[in-house]
Parts: sequence; structure tokens; C-alpha cells
Amino acid sequence: MLTRAVVLLTIFVGASAIVQVAAQRNTAAARSPLTALPRSIGAWQGTDIAALADDEVATLGVDDYVNRRYARGGLPISTYIGYYANQRSGDAIHSPRNCLPGSGWEPVEAGTEQISTSIGSVKVARYEIVKGLDREVVLYWYQGRGRITSGEYANKAWLLLDAARAGRSDGGLVRLIGPVVSTPAETLREMSSFAAALLTRLPEYLP
Repeated sequence: MLTRAVVLLTIFVGASAIVQVAAQRNTAAARSPLTALPRSIGAWQGTDIAALADDEVATLGVDDYVNRRYARGGLPISTYIGYYANQRSGDAIHSPRNCLPGSGWEPVEAGTEQISTSIGSVKVARYEIVKGLDREVVLYWYQGRGRITSGEYANKAWLLLDAARAGRSDGGLVRLIGPVVSTPAETLREMSSFAAALLTRLPEYLP
């Protein structure tokens, strides 16, 4: 176990060094701003949530983001998408795995979910979280540089490769949160349907 931890630490230290060097020649792809993401996505209609405070934006290190709530007459789905043009050390994507417990939510179940879309099947990370009597389902994934990944380690590995090979360290995080009103399975079905519709729109904003 210790050997594995040492290997992972070595990989990530090396990745950070390469990303830092690549940041000097960063070639982020052209993209549309996230604020231009349609408020109508399939049958879902979106409304903006309050903007993040300046200190939150500074802590996240995010260059562009959108924070909305989408619904199609029922379950509201909080939708946060953050984009990073250049992931230098300290300005990299923050994993929801770390952020959610910090805000008082505790994970009670974790796994992955396959989302069937018109552009193929996509694997995303899935969490169920609780705080007091409230229970929510979380779906999230990393997207950018032409691919989608569900895991933090895989995303770091691809970032390392893309930074070294193409000088690109841009990327984004997509996080969806829905409350459990009836059952987690019902919430997950609605969120998966929305995620499928959203995924077809995102390449323009997270290339």
C-alpha cells in the first residue's frame, strides 16, 4: 500500500512539473463562453443561480463558469460547469469528492453511471450525499481536450499527457446535483436524462 502511495505521489509531482512547463506554451482551443450555454436544453429550462463570490472564484481558480438550475416541470437539477484555460499548480480543477464534505455533505454511496447519448455512451462519477435529513444525488465528470473522464486519477494522467504532447492544459468540470424527493433511483433517472441532453451541447464550450 505504501509503495502504491509513493508511486502515485511521484507521478503527480512529475505531472505538476510538466504541466508547469507546458503552461508557458499553453494552446487552449477556441471555444464559446459558458454564459452562452442555452437556457433551454431539450425539455429542460434553466435559470441562473446567484453568481459565486469573488473569493470563491479566486479559491477555485476558474476562468469561466456557469451556475444554473435546470428543470422540466419537476426535479430541479443544480448545474455547475467550470472551465480552466491553463491548469497550473494551484489553478487546477477541484474535485467534488473533496469539496462536498467541506460544505457539510457526507457521501453515503459512490460509483459510476453510464449515460447513453446521441454521441455514444459516457461514464460519469456518481455520489449520493446526505446532510441531516437531506439527501442528494451528484453526477460529475471532467471534460476537455477532446475527451470525457469520470475519475480524478484518469483526468490527471490525461492532463499530463496532453500538456507534454500538445501543450494543452485547458479543461473543465461538470457537476450536477439533484435532491432526493422520492427515491435515489428516481432522481438518478431524471439526472441521467438531463446529462444525456447536456453532453451533446458541451463540446462547443469545453472543446
